[in-house]
Amino acid sequence: MIILFLAPGFEEVEALAPLDLLRRAGLEVVTVAINAPGTWEDTAAVTGTHGITVLADMTESDFAARLGDDFSLEAVILPGGMPGASNLDASSTVEKTLELAARTGAYLCAICAAPLVLGKRGYLIGKRATCYPGFEMLLEGATTGGKVIRDGNIITAAGMGVAQEFGFEIISALVSPEKAGEIRSAIQSM
Repeated sequence: MIILFLAPGFEEVEALAPLDLLRRAGLEVVTVAINAPGTWEDTAAVTGTHGITVLADMTESDFAARLGDDFSLEAVILPGGMPGASNLDASSTVEKTLELAARTGAYLCAICAAPLVLGKRGYLIGKRATCYPGFEMLLEGATTGGKVIRDGNIITAAGMGVAQEFGFEIISALVSPEKAGEIRSAIQSM
């Protein structure tokens, strides 16, 4: 299973473009709403940084109740945007999921400001990674630069302008470069 977290203030295109592409590739992606820090409201409705509200597949509490060592993860996806990335960073549910993913070798995927969540937890040490300009100092231990980078089980991207490429790179990693190419062609992407 692939988990895509949506926290209040997420960058809509960075979440929805990869989600659409991954589902076109036949991958099982579950969106999980993350509550804003300090709130007790557990809802599946999450509003992005540009005022677009998305209904996630699961609430945070429903997902947290299912999360355990027997939970099978292929990848975890963190969209950027602010304060979305900060809200992901503050979530214990996101932290526990990343720990499980890292322990089991699942892909850790983050775009824009969200690689800071991986960097602050040491997942980028000795890796090549990228992020939105200005967040590089939070990618602790990483060599930074580029638009979309895959280094081992880490996939990072610079921002909204490369959200499709981010999605294609995840498909290449989880299915095949050929499948990513098929979808690229089908949607008339350059």
